[in-house]
Amino acid sequence: MSGHSKWANIRHKKEKTDAQKGKIFTKLGREIAMAVKAGGPDPETNSRLKDAIAKAKANNMPNENIMRSIKKAAGDISTDDYEEIVYEGYGPGGVAIIVETLTNNRNRTAGDIRHIFDKYGGNLGTTGCVSFMFDKRGQIIIEKNDSIDEDSLMMSALEAGALDVAVEDEYYEIITEPQDFSKVADALEKEGYKFESAEVAMIPKTTTTLTNEEMIANMEKLIEKLEDHDDVQNIYHNWEQE
Repeated sequence: MSGHSKWANIRHKKEKTDAQKGKIFTKLGREIAMAVKAGGPDPETNSRLKDAIAKAKANNMPNENIMRSIKKAAGDISTDDYEEIVYEGYGPGGVAIIVETLTNNRNRTAGDIRHIFDKYGGNLGTTGCVSFMFDKRGQIIIEKNDSIDEDSLMMSALEAGALDVAVEDEYYEIITEPQDFSKVADALEKEGYKFESAEVAMIPKTTTTLTNEEMIANMEKLIEKLEDHDDVQNIYHNWEQE
């Protein structure tokens, strides 16, 4: 995704209404709970939980909400019914899309996701149909400002184990191997850097540009409807917006 559109999307998510933020926090809490169920409540020994906490903090989820989610999951069996299912497909114009879900009713979720794809000019594919077009990477976004020395940030990130630091017009993008994400995020956080976003994500290897106005409108609507769905945790795509 182009630098400007990626930044615009990040800012758009940050500026959502309180009701929408509540939904985002609910999804982040569920992600934390699943991580606790998978590896225990200690982030120092559970890397998945540590990654989920870093993502929650970057989304401005209060610490008390994070701790509440961890404690609740540690003593709660209600998340045992949830399973993680990943859907892959194509949006308008052949845009590659990956949708990660947590669901307690796979038939309902599959039907809903298929309906959204079909309604907005896309089609759901088989497992593996687009995932080869993405790399799983840690991704940290830091807004540019006068207090950040570019060389110092690069040095700190690379010394902590980052793969690359990209400099865009409005932000810095730090890319890591998935297993190094928490280590790099911790190192930068300790140095006082504030993250606009921080997560282990699926990064597209190549991008697709849409020029048809109807396709663009449908693609925007498709993403919006997927984001609004309660079972959808994460959406990744290779659409490069102009």
